[in-house]
Amino acid sequence: MKKRTLSLILATAMVAGSLVGCGGGSASSSSAPAQEPAAEAEATEAEAPAAETPAAEAEAAPAADGAAVVNIYCWNNEFPNRMMDHYPGFTANDPADSTKGGKIGDTVINFVVTDNKDNMYQNKLDEALAAQATAADNDKVDIFLIEADYAMKYTDPSVNVAMPLDELGITDADLSKQFQYTKDVVTDADGKIRGSSWQACSGGLIFNREIAKQVLGSDDLETVQAAVADWDAFNATAQKMKDAGYKIVATVNDTFRVYSNNVSGKWVQDGKIVVDDNVKKWADDSKALVDAGMTTTNDMWSDDWSKGFQAPGDVFCYFGPAWLINFSMGADPSKEDDGSIAHAGGWGLVNGPQGFYWGGTWICAAQGTDNPDIVKDIILNMTTNDDIMKDIAVKDSDCVNNKDVLNALATDETFGNAILGGQNPYQMLSEGAEKIDLSNLSEYDQACVEEYQNAMKNFFDGNATYDEALAQFMTAVGEKHPELAQ
Repeated sequence: MKKRTLSLILATAMVAGSLVGCGGGSASSSSAPAQEPAAEAEATEAEAPAAETPAAEAEAAPAADGAAVVNIYCWNNEFPNRMMDHYPGFTANDPADSTKGGKIGDTVINFVVTDNKDNMYQNKLDEALAAQATAADNDKVDIFLIEADYAMKYTDPSVNVAMPLDELGITDADLSKQFQYTKDVVTDADGKIRGSSWQACSGGLIFNREIAKQVLGSDDLETVQAAVADWDAFNATAQKMKDAGYKIVATVNDTFRVYSNNVSGKWVQDGKIVVDDNVKKWADDSKALVDAGMTTTNDMWSDDWSKGFQAPGDVFCYFGPAWLINFSMGADPSKEDDGSIAHAGGWGLVNGPQGFYWGGTWICAAQGTDNPDIVKDIILNMTTNDDIMKDIAVKDSDCVNNKDVLNALATDETFGNAILGGQNPYQMLSEGAEKIDLSNLSEYDQACVEEYQNAMKNFFDGNATYDEALAQFMTAVGEKHPELAQ
């Protein structure tokens, strides 16, 4: 990529998607979540639905004169919650709302929270990073969070907005317990790592145990996995679910990342957009499910999509990582009974037809920060500290990016996830994280992922043929990336 000015590349550079091949069988919630993290239609991976986002945009009050101020840019309350609950010595301004910031000693922590919807978060961040060189110290971006889908936009060495971690004094040894793919996501073309994540976001098929008992005869993990072992089995089970009055998934978009993570090549090859056979299979399989009334074309994160979270539920399964389970589907701990399936421990987790990953949140140090020592300490504590990683895994049910911690929990017979009916998911999720392959990651993936799903909705709803929807997809991506117009 030719070197361009910061303002131009931040305005035009597009993001990298999470199209990976996992081989066997991820998880932001969102992410979504506790995760993702971040959003095919409007929201992505590791990202929470709108109800979980504290505000469209929230900025903490300025600090008193002379105090160090650390400004952290993020898109929901996930990371502020993690800081408030787990960072040593963090004192929240408002324990009921972590996004209002707090202090670490005399250092003021400001969370600048902007909703992910309609690219608002990236636009806000881009504006701040473009002004970084001339901003007053207390107004500078010190830390910003990113997701896999657009990581390349911010880790590109020619843009140089995320500091290489070695410039902070963070070493390979510090990151040695992390899963390789989580480092690959934020490794630039020069081999420099420019971010660190506390999450490992391999995913699985999250199923309603009561529906499994009724339709499959058992919620035993082996029984359920056999019923969804591959896409043929999955589609056959979809018919059984329909016959019993249930939807196999809430929407066709629930399965998209599972298919798109298991592709044989990149979205763009030799300057041309290429739709992989497995992505085309998603369109064909989804069309059949919609036409048969086995699922819908509702948007993810919509009220219609999440209705299946509430008991008794009419959706057999969702696909996602740990953050989706605990951040989006999780029971409300402030209520004695919130009516959710999660509250009753009514979900289970199996590998499903294919392995995949979704989301995750990476912490980046902003080039030009005036608080490098504090930034370094936050990154090390929140992504590499064994005790904190274990605390997050146990208390938040997040799948942490630490092999030693996960291995210990996976063999701990006293540990179980209450939402999953006491099931211990960490061996399954850890094995999935080891298999994640990012060889098909590219800078065009966010546009392709989003626009393919947008276009195929017309096909599923009967408003266009597949070829017409495909042409719509090509046009939309070409508008975002003129070099790909064809």
